[in-house]
Amino acid sequence: MKKAAVAELKASLSRYLAFVRVGEEVLITDRGNPIARIVPLGVPVGKEEQRLRRMEAHGLLRVGSGKLPKGFWEASRPEDPAGRIRRALLEERREGR
Repeated sequence: MKKAAVAELKASLSRYLAFVRVGEEVLITDRGNPIARIVPLGVPVGKEEQRLRRMEAHGLLRVGSGKLPKGFWEASRPEDPAGRIRRALLEERREGR
């Protein structure tokens, strides 16, 4: 799946639509956060949802509710004096995962 920031999409819409024409999906991000997806018309929008539900039925994952548990932001954070968690997060952001 291709990724494009809003500004990049605006500047190169034709290029990204060419990817969609050949069957690719384009994930649109705003400041690194996914906000939309452009998919070819032949691909059902709910296909990913169905796939997740099948995986859940087989015990491979648990689909979240989309809501954080009560008290999440007040919970204590794990100690990481070496900064490994921060480095891993920054590396993922650089790689665009």
